[in-house]
Amino acid sequence: MKQILVFVLFAAMFCWMMFSPVYKHVLVMREAMLQKEVDYLLEIGASGSRGYIDAEMLGQARERLAAVGLRPDAVEFQVSSTSGQPANQPSEPLLRGTGLRLEASYPYERLFEIDRLIGIPVPSAGERMRASGLKMSEFVP
Repeated sequence: MKQILVFVLFAAMFCWMMFSPVYKHVLVMREAMLQKEVDYLLEIGASGSRGYIDAEMLGQARERLAAVGLRPDAVEFQVSSTSGQPANQPSEPLLRGTGLRLEASYPYERLFEIDRLIGIPVPSAGERMRASGLKMSEFVP
């Protein structure tokens, strides 16, 4: 009986040691792609000719994220400004010096289930990884 228990515990540790680097790589890649997309959208949205991030730009961002393996329907974006005015209206772009803020989030999707095997606490099902950024608008009417 002790041998079976030792075998089960050893098997769990062995699985965790083999697959831990793989899922951590996936986690790092997903977070990096979210942050890269946020930075790109802020650069484009805050440029001198725009001053906003609209739904079309967010749709294109979802397509780019889908190309690297993320589910586009699970990506959530929140666009806001430091002045409180809407930052997603092409008809009312943010003026120069107003901050354009963007936050993207994506669910962890059971990436940490293997950690549960050895007793490490894992994020709950509703938790999401986040990437955010702030850039000053350069739009001049």
